[in-house]
Amino acid sequence: MNTPAIHRVALVTGGSGGIGRVAAERLARDGFAVAVQYAGNRAKAEETVAAINAAGGRALAVGGDVADEDAMSTAFDTVRSAFGGIDVVVNTAGIMILAPVETLDLADLDRMHRTNIRGTFVVNQQAARTVRPGGAVVNFSTSVVRTQLPTYGAYVASKAAVEAMTLVLARELRGRDITVNAVAPGPTATPLFLQGKDEETVDRFAKATPLERLGRPEDIAETVAFLAGPARWINGQVIYANGGLA
Repeated sequence: MNTPAIHRVALVTGGSGGIGRVAAERLARDGFAVAVQYAGNRAKAEETVAAINAAGGRALAVGGDVADEDAMSTAFDTVRSAFGGIDVVVNTAGIMILAPVETLDLADLDRMHRTNIRGTFVVNQQAARTVRPGGAVVNFSTSVVRTQLPTYGAYVASKAAVEAMTLVLARELRGRDITVNAVAPGPTATPLFLQGKDEETVDRFAKATPLERLGRPEDIAETVAFLAGPARWINGQVIYANGGLA
């Protein structure tokens, strides 16, 4: 039996869990061959790969720290060797540490900014060198850049940098038929969001949107699929996928 030709290829960082995993599976259903990047949890990444392959898709796992340029260069090369090229890069990898500005441990600030800012920059640099014409880069911000909740200061600072980077890269890729956008989720029921929050806090976040529920990873994955596929006239934008949160 002949192996079907691969027409489009996506690399999803942070694809071993949460929004990243659901986005990887969503893109696979759209016919993408998907590379699932992970930093420390290879087993979870392999679970995602196995689920995609079991559903009739094609996937592989690639490891490495997104902030390490050598590791990411190797990861991108591995994907290109396996699938013939890269058309879409979705950068969901990120960490969130919450504390008031007054008391935040600066080591946590450095750790968060290494992954969220440097990591995004490294991945975007590789994407700019690699993504084929007709492709897309999708970064991840947060709706808290707009809502400005207490204790989110350092995290929001890192994501505001991601937004700025996204808008600049879209313009730097002029003439190459590559779109660059960011998705800014609102409260979404992922382990990252739910960690450390009691039921009352979670309910308050759910009621904050006109739809009166938390977002689901599937909601965000639909936005990613739109930007990765048919949304060729959306470029250099931040899409607030948050159910109408102000």
